[in-house]
Amino acid sequence: MTAGAIALAVAGVPLGFAISNVTEWLAHKYVLHGLGRRRQSFWSFHWHEHHRASRKRAMFDPDYERPPLGWHAQGKEIAALSLTAIPALAVAPWMPTLSLTMVWCAFDYYRKHKRAHLDPAWAREHLPWHVDHHLGPNQDANWCVTHPWCDVLFGTRQGWIGTPLERPLPQAAEEAAARPS
Repeated sequence: MTAGAIALAVAGVPLGFAISNVTEWLAHKYVLHGLGRRRQSFWSFHWHEHHRASRKRAMFDPDYERPPLGWHAQGKEIAALSLTAIPALAVAPWMPTLSLTMVWCAFDYYRKHKRAHLDPAWAREHLPWHVDHHLGPNQDANWCVTHPWCDVLFGTRQGWIGTPLERPLPQAAEEAAARPS
């Protein structure tokens, strides 16, 4: 293996994380919220089902308790993530570390997003920017789920947890506390 090939292989990991985070930010902002606000859009599940459930139940979304494959919000999320992995797999023969990193990032997105909406206490500790996205006063900010890098870079990171703006959501918090762990 040449030095150039090694450098390209090593660069594939941070490049894969960067491309995945940009894709996550763009898709969330322009597809899931942009197109998703229109009820007739395929993407409306995100705004009209997922956000409503998460806001009502202090991050908990019961859709994630369903079997993952189906024509519901979780199943559509898996389908969309699978489609984003196709271009990543297409470059595998030339840039295998980039490809594998991007496929990992799609899987990691689903894994973290699902856990965040099944275990709000975990989300608060590990993905506070995503909790800020759902429960904060501005749901049109904090577009990143896995890492807040693009939100920081593009100025869309708005903290809410632990600020004077944070207010308890009494009914939702009680419901979340009553759920079995």
